[in-house]
Formats: sequence, C-alpha cells, structure tokens
Amino acid sequence: MHSSIGTPVETLQKAVDSIEEMGAVIRGRSRFFRTPAVPAGSGPDFVNAAISINAHWSSTEAIARLHEVESRLGRRRKVRWEQRVIDLDLLAHDQMIRPSVQVLRRWMELPVQKQKEMAPGQLLLPHPRMHERAFVLVPLADVEPDWIHPITRKSVSEMQDALPAAEIEAIVPIE
Repeated sequence: MHSSIGTPVETLQKAVDSIEEMGAVIRGRSRFFRTPAVPAGSGPDFVNAAISINAHWSSTEAIARLHEVESRLGRRRKVRWEQRVIDLDLLAHDQMIRPSVQVLRRWMELPVQKQKEMAPGQLLLPHPRMHERAFVLVPLADVEPDWIHPITRKSVSEMQDALPAAEIEAIVPIE
C-alpha cells in the first residue's frame, strides 16, 4: 500500500530515518523483504525489515515514538489487522518481560481466532507472536540472530529454524 511518501519500500526507509532522527542509534538493519500479509488473504504483500537500536527510551516511550512515526507517515488505527501504510512493532526490549510472565504466556498461547477479536490494551514484551512469524524472524535474524527469547529460551535463529520451510521461503529479499 502506497503512502504519501511513496512506495512501501520508500515509506519503510522514511520510518527508519525518522527513528534515527528521534535520537536512536541504528546498531543494525536487516535487508528489506517482501512478505505475505498475515493472516493469509488479508491484503497485499507487505515490506518488512528489522532494526536494532540503542536509545535512552523506556519501552513505553519507544512504542509511543513508533506510533508517532506511523501517524506522521499516514497510519490511521481503525480496525485490527487492517491494511495500513506502515506498521512499526516493538519486538523486544533487551530481556524485558512485560507486564508479567503469566500475562505474556496467555497472549502467546491465544488461538488465532481470538487474536483477531482481542487486543491486549497494553504493551506486551517480547511481542507475543514473534516466535511463530516468519515475516518477523527472517528480518530479525539479519540483525540479531543470537538474541534469546526470555520465555521460549530459543535464539532468533532457532525460532526461525522451527518454522515450516514454506513460510521461510515466502519471505523474499527486495534489495
């Protein structure tokens, strides 16, 4: 989906630039990848990437800054999992578990149908579905392959290797 900036690649690059302009130091940036929409059939392909940053932001400040960038780039939050010009997620903040192991596990184990119907209403860290999404893990493996998930105790590379090969193959580098 095009934004006022341009193509999805141009929009994503502008988002990365904006995060850096806010004071974050980009430690690593993955390649850009063309990825199928999730859930399947919910819209056109997306462009995904992952960055690793150093910033003196709390997790709540980081997500607020990401939402600010989304807004500036034209995102309007109306319907869960709708088509959008940009979607920036805070996947993890070091080894932080937020708000608690019990709450995070509940959201990690939530059936897909319930995921479509419910939103947590609070920041969950690490992202509760990152371990099962190729469109997250393939780009993340470019920048943080050895990061260990504090709940699963698996590295990004191990989580990626556990996914079906067809899901990994559907994630295609752009650049």
